[in-house]
Amino acid sequence: MKSDRMIRSGFLTAILFFIGATLLIAGAFVSSARAQDVGGDLGGAAGIFRPKNPETTSRRRAPGIKPPTAVRPTGATTRRPAGGGGGAAARPSAAETAALEERVEDALDEGNEARDARKYLEAERAYRSALQMKAREWRAAYALGNIYTDQQRWEEAEKSYRQAVEWNQLSADSYVALSFVLIQPRAGGNNARKLADAEQAARRAIQLQPSNATAYDRLGAALETRGVLSSDTETAYRRAVELDPQSAVAHVHLAHLLRKMNRASEADPYYRRAVELARDAPTLVLIAETLQSENRFDDSEPLLRRAIEMDARNPGANYFLGRSLVLKKRYAEAEPLLKLTIEVSPRSFAPYYVLGSAYLRAERLEDAERILNRGAEFASAGDRKLLAGSYGLSGVGDAYIKMGRPKDAVRAYERAVALDPGNTELQSRLAAAKTKG
Repeated sequence: MKSDRMIRSGFLTAILFFIGATLLIAGAFVSSARAQDVGGDLGGAAGIFRPKNPETTSRRRAPGIKPPTAVRPTGATTRRPAGGGGGAAARPSAAETAALEERVEDALDEGNEARDARKYLEAERAYRSALQMKAREWRAAYALGNIYTDQQRWEEAEKSYRQAVEWNQLSADSYVALSFVLIQPRAGGNNARKLADAEQAARRAIQLQPSNATAYDRLGAALETRGVLSSDTETAYRRAVELDPQSAVAHVHLAHLLRKMNRASEADPYYRRAVELARDAPTLVLIAETLQSENRFDDSEPLLRRAIEMDARNPGANYFLGRSLVLKKRYAEAEPLLKLTIEVSPRSFAPYYVLGSAYLRAERLEDAERILNRGAEFASAGDRKLLAGSYGLSGVGDAYIKMGRPKDAVRAYERAVALDPGNTELQSRLAAAKTKG
């Protein structure tokens, strides 16, 4: 019996780590106009990354400068007056061209300002306006990729970044951002091809900017995601650390790789240095998440508590601390953390599942059923199977049966079957529960 409980506990740990690795939650960010910055959304083991805004020459925020009014898009022409050659089109004047360029710069700047304020709809409108005024404006495509990345809309981000590198093959920032997006976990598609493209994009960025530490870090991440745990991956991460010795992210990526290569004694100094360098909540969350992936939950908790001190509503910090406490069966302490995660990031599946599992294990069956059903709205195909499983609604049904509540069990099993209709075992449990009701 004790062995069975240990197996089930280990299985739950594996499940909670898996869903944590693909958690889609928004964190705080650190903005910068001059360099790729870390911060932004927490994207699991891939790290935290916020592509920088495109540079502009706009003067719209300068004192005394009045933004110009709208102008027709590139390619529009001026008609000759009647009698001046039958209405043939004329090329825009130099003044019109200059005015158009100024409006494009202003639209990009408006988009940057909205993005920094997390007003993504406004940012998207501004960037699209720039693209409408000036076709093939690579900065507008790149900027659209940025706001999609901020929101973890990976397919749209990939499309935009691919446009950006097609229109400007000399933008290292665009290649770095494309590499990041291509390694994010997504259902379906040719993932092997995406990972190969991610590696090539990072290598192209390095060709363009040999001293770009983030490009080397992205190369290491692309290789590691492909399962390449070799000297090439290690060299990429080490080069990132050498080029930017103040990068906590580069240090933690190198440390995690060394751990995976069974070189823990070499990894620990890099972990310690990453903790020393961490100055914001998202970076602390990244380090803590990486430690949890190595089952070092005790080591992760002080970092997560420190992150919460910096940003009490950081969803990543609250989620990963709550997850750790659930695994330690400290359900009452985990509950408010996971509830806050759901409040801040209501469309993320993982906190619903972990909180529901906590309620189930605490024998709060009605609460478990309620929160798991709420999570179903945001569940992917794989997540739906988890919801239907032993730590989800079928587990709730089993618990109702043990408590002599077959009608409630039928309701839970029916929902589980709806989530995983091909599961014959669930169908058998449902049929058996109906005979008892």
